Amino acid sequence: MAMPEMPELETIKRSLEPHIKGRKITDVELLLSRQIKFPSPEEFVSRIKGQVISELLRRGKYLILKLNNGISLVIHLRMSGQACYCGPNDPDRRHSRIIFHLDDDARFIFADTRTLGTIYAMTDEELPQIGGLAELGPEPLSDEFTLEYLKNILSRKKGKIKSFLLKQNYIAGLGNIYVDECLFLAGINPLRTPDSVTGTEAKKLYASINKVIEDGINDGGTTFRDYRDGTGGKGSHQDNLYAYGRAGQPCRKCGTIMEKLKVGGRGTVYCPKCQLPK
Repeated sequence: MAMPEMPELETIKRSLEPHIKGRKITDVELLLSRQIKFPSPEEFVSRIKGQVISELLRRGKYLILKLNNGISLVIHLRMSGQACYCGPNDPDRRHSRIIFHLDDDARFIFADTRTLGTIYAMTDEELPQIGGLAELGPEPLSDEFTLEYLKNILSRKKGKIKSFLLKQNYIAGLGNIYVDECLFLAGINPLRTPDSVTGTEAKKLYASINKVIEDGINDGGTTFRDYRDGTGGKGSHQDNLYAYGRAGQPCRKCGTIMEKLKVGGRGTVYCPKCQLPK
């Protein structure tokens, strides 16, 4: 099971925006309040009820709804969470955990099969308490994510490059799916050390990271099991993957059988011919 990554969260944000931006939250129904991490459930409701959703943002793998009273509703979906819009005549989503009733009789629903997702209602001053959010590095496709930045952090790091690329404080938004993809496209073995990557390889990796994220967004994300966009639609990027989930299948570039190994406890698929060790 794969956690939603930057392309999935960006797709959710874009698909929710036309439906919930500008809508007032008239009531909040807590069906599983333990997924609220801050503040208390009672304070959570009081901060949100009666407020208008003024803006939708995404940072890394976090979805952020800005309310007109300055509160940020921060959602991390983890493995199986869904942030979805249900129209006035639509049934509630299965495994609904928190339901935000809107002023047009529609609902914005936080659903989660495995109940690992988290949700917060915070002032700007409180947001740094979410360590994972406060420590995020630059994102692919952003002005801050430059080739020079990537070369610099690669040159200073040991360990395995697969594990390095998964660290959100270095590059935000990448997860297991898109790291396998960008390493494949760059021709870099996942067991290599970051500081072994040459300048030419770093240039390929930089382009590959941006490409796999952009392609994932254009395809509406990758759906294997739980992931859905904000209106319940599935992504199609699973049909265009080169590496992730393709162990035992022929490489789409050279025909060699793709292999799977564990890197830092994470299943990792690569081509032993296209991604030679050094």
